[in-house]
Amino acid sequence: MRCHNTGSRKLPPSAPDDIKILLMGNPNVGKSVIFSKLTGMDVLTANYAGTTVSYTAGSISYRSKNATLIDVPGTYSLEATSPAEQVAVNFLEEGANVIICVLDATNLERNLNLALQIKHKDVPVIYALNLIDVAENKGISIDVKKLEEELEAPVIPTIAPRNIGLKDLLDRAWDVALREPIAIKPVQMSHDERWQEVGRIAENVQVVEHRHPTFWDKLGDALVQPFPGLPLALIILTFSMLFVVGGGQGLRALLLLPILDNYYIPAVTSLVAYFIPEGIVFNLLVGEYGVLIKGIEWPFFLILPYVTLFYVVISFLEDSGYLPRLGILLDSVLRKIGMLGSNVVPMVMGYGCAVPAILGTRAATSQKQRLMITSLVALAVPCTAQSGAFIALLGDQSILALVFVYMVSFVAILVAGFILNRVIPGETDPMLMEVPNLLKPSMSALSQKIVIRIKQFLLEAEIPMILGILFAAVLVETGLLLVIGDLLKPLVEGWLGLPKEASLALMLGIVRRELGVLPLLELELTTLQLIVGSLVALFYLPCVTVMAIIIKEFNLRLSIYVIGFTTIIAFTLAGLFNQIARLLGFQ
Repeated sequence: MRCHNTGSRKLPPSAPDDIKILLMGNPNVGKSVIFSKLTGMDVLTANYAGTTVSYTAGSISYRSKNATLIDVPGTYSLEATSPAEQVAVNFLEEGANVIICVLDATNLERNLNLALQIKHKDVPVIYALNLIDVAENKGISIDVKKLEEELEAPVIPTIAPRNIGLKDLLDRAWDVALREPIAIKPVQMSHDERWQEVGRIAENVQVVEHRHPTFWDKLGDALVQPFPGLPLALIILTFSMLFVVGGGQGLRALLLLPILDNYYIPAVTSLVAYFIPEGIVFNLLVGEYGVLIKGIEWPFFLILPYVTLFYVVISFLEDSGYLPRLGILLDSVLRKIGMLGSNVVPMVMGYGCAVPAILGTRAATSQKQRLMITSLVALAVPCTAQSGAFIALLGDQSILALVFVYMVSFVAILVAGFILNRVIPGETDPMLMEVPNLLKPSMSALSQKIVIRIKQFLLEAEIPMILGILFAAVLVETGLLLVIGDLLKPLVEGWLGLPKEASLALMLGIVRRELGVLPLLELELTTLQLIVGSLVALFYLPCVTVMAIIIKEFNLRLSIYVIGFTTIIAFTLAGLFNQIARLLGFQ
């Protein structure tokens, strides 16, 4: 796979004889599955020039021709009302050899609105009628020939997870792309006229019969009801946590740590010792915080197992359609703090990484909602790397301590949300959230998404982590850590009850949040000290990348506010917990 985070850089131009294909459609119609099936694992992710809206592009080699397939951000209309929809319009205006417009057979009428708008553009188009198996189970039958006549373009029935129809889709795309272009006269239709046409077409091509609900229909409905939805949500989230924690610990204990301790560390230490005598350079490489040891151990052997399993869980919940249902279930609770159930999706994304969570707030219904979600994610939502560090720090010593830290995080979200709702001006609009079909995820699309996310994590985390470790090694080897520890002694030792060496975690936490946790692994700490250190790291200021995104999405003033209130809350709450626990006799 070729997967690069290219910032705002656009893809390099295709060769003159290459085919350019746009994959378009509403959100949640199966575009990502079709994309992964057609491109395999040869993909590149990027941000559209001048925006932070991401899209994915992949290469296809078929019938002795090369093509670039661009998975355009999902949109309901070409009348852009959001940055993502504007990017879709921009791609269309830039032109292509052919458009593959994906239609959801279970929601044909809604999808036809976009289909008609694309039809009237001066770009050849073919339609993939996806999810036909789900539609049939729901009693929906669509006359494909009549739909082709109405849309005046090929319509290919597809079941993407099972590869049904995808070869026909490629064949038609190649035929259309390689033929002489036919001028298409743009047709102007008003909004009302287009929806009247949508209704007419749907009535002409679609027949809906009553069918008894399937198991997946019943389960999808049950998941949004207080009972059994709430107990099921508790079971799902508990199982997810046990899978990540237990699976990560098992991978480390059975596979990764033996490799690290028995093979990697001795081999690297011996190799460095052969060329470099003992001294400061030797210690910077393989000493207490040597970059060749900790720079490999922390990201790959400590954090990566938990990150990988977390991405397995979150990708499964996304692709199955469960997350929107969780949002509906929690809507009444979140409304009490001025938020909507639809905000569950970016909040959950924050447990992967705060950056896409903050970018995901663009779909929020108001600026107030954007500010609230961004503030809460920055304050009390640990990213997957930080979660891995928490699990490594607390999991072996006390599962209860680990659960306690996450309960504090949850309570802090509720309390901070309640306060922010009263401090930030604005209204909370009604929730509008599409609920996709509850489906068994495609394993190939799921695995591709997981691999892409892991690669992006390593690309984004490894260099800052190595720089942070090198900085730590310099502080230790030069004795500066002792000086800084003396300066911070009243705060670190007096108020927080931690050894002065823990001041290193405070400095490294500025680079990346998990670096505010990992140095604590090197210290002999009591359970109380472990919890206090974790609470500081939980609320401590966001990492540099997150602050840059906040500045870009909002302004410098908000980033300064975030730095201020997260730091104050981190030291205040952790210190109060330490002082109260000691008064009660806990150590």
